[in-house]
Amino acid sequence: MNYLAHAYLSFYQPGILTGNMISDFVKGKQKFDFAPVIQKGIALHRAIDEFTDFHPVTQKAKAYFKKEYRLYSGAFVDVVYDHFLANDEKEFADETKLESFCRETYMTLQNDTDGLPVKFLQMLPYMQQQNWLYHYRFKSGIEKGFEGLVRRAAYLSESSIAYKIFNEHYYELGECYQIFFPLLKNFAFKQLNELNHS
Repeated sequence: MNYLAHAYLSFYQPGILTGNMISDFVKGKQKFDFAPVIQKGIALHRAIDEFTDFHPVTQKAKAYFKKEYRLYSGAFVDVVYDHFLANDEKEFADETKLESFCRETYMTLQNDTDGLPVKFLQMLPYMQQQNWLYHYRFKSGIEKGFEGLVRRAAYLSESSIAYKIFNEHYYELGECYQIFFPLLKNFAFKQLNELNHS
């Protein structure tokens, strides 16, 4: 669910970006239907997810949502991480840099749509028109991100409690991001390097 982080951790490599962004729409061996570079992006996405899900800092962040959302707590934390990334001046010096990055991401995806999963292609115009990646910067964008998560989830009926938790524990969740993201970025960079040389 954390589209901004997956886009950013593709390190400006177009085919990697495409694979990283479509991974949730590709099941199992379906990844072999795609070009090798896109397969590497899918593999990177899955490695990022595994590293994130099991990291102790993410476990701490998930604990705020666990009582109400159990297995879905990680999905809410993913969206929360995108909010803090969008506001991270170490990664995006200002709003202009974030805007530029989002624009480039949409352009890359639009130029690489052949053979991509239908559900991703149906979602992409909404992502671009509503500028999801940029709007993660704002609390209102996170509220909408939570609502979108509920629409796609089989066993969720509301996100208002999650949004309340996000606001009540904003500082603590931000601290989790500040500790975790540099570790994730370093991991993803090394992982991509290995994939590119395999």
